[in-house]
Amino acid sequence: DLVAQFPDAEELAVTMTGELCDCFETKRDGVSAIVDAVAACGLARFWSTDGVFLNPEEAKANHMKVAAANWHALATFAGRYVPNGEAVLVDVGSTTTDIIPLCFGFPHTYGDCDQDRLAHRELVYIGVRRTPVCAVFTERVCAELFATTQDVYVVLGLLPEEPANRDTADGRPLTFENSCARLARMLGGDRETLPEVAIVDLARRAHAEIVRTLSNALGHPFRNPDGSEPGWERVIVSGSGEFLARRVVERALPERLAARPISLNDELGPSVSACAPAYAVAVLATERRP
Repeated sequence: DLVAQFPDAEELAVTMTGELCDCFETKRDGVSAIVDAVAACGLARFWSTDGVFLNPEEAKANHMKVAAANWHALATFAGRYVPNGEAVLVDVGSTTTDIIPLCFGFPHTYGDCDQDRLAHRELVYIGVRRTPVCAVFTERVCAELFATTQDVYVVLGLLPEEPANRDTADGRPLTFENSCARLARMLGGDRETLPEVAIVDLARRAHAEIVRTLSNALGHPFRNPDGSEPGWERVIVSGSGEFLARRVVERALPERLAARPISLNDELGPSVSACAPAYAVAVLATERRP
């Protein structure tokens, strides 16, 4: 059904994150299921962290190379905007934030899988929609899935209301009023017992904590042994949470870098930047035909 909505194309270019879903016993099983499902729809090639496309059998045989390789596809594409010297890409999505050093237009990271990238803070599991608010704080909130970060940013006016969107913590629409009600529960209250000012204050504190966490990640481990700054000459920001990426860059990096980021929202348009890894892998496949 999904492929039927696409324009006519000679092949499908694929990158994935779904292999980590808990409906699969292992990543190997997840990659295999996704590869088989897509390959059944037509000719398909799968991006790997080696920077090449693999056919279905190669992808299944090298499952850790294609598992969660979307960040690598995006970075490889974005490298064309900074072909010389060192740079960093900060991509904030609905669930995660990727911090990807680039060197002469290519990804130059410590890790190439989720486990290693988490350990080195190149991958931070905070985004602007799906992250539970209780994961942002360490205390003084209810440790329940009462609200997510999209409620924070709707209340703060940084994301628009989406009345048709029920992909929320309680299944009610993504509106200012419902977001306030969900955030009130994070404080053990509701719309009757808590004034709006207290709810907005919680949203502001959540945003500040998110910025602090991501800023710390952007500053680590990318400092030189003597504490000096890395040799980044440019910064690229992207994703559905680019507004958050910009705030993090402003806080964590010197003014000379923060003042002139390259915005994929500006370069590609917000709708494409929001799904930039998919766009990236399509462009790369067009450029790298067998």
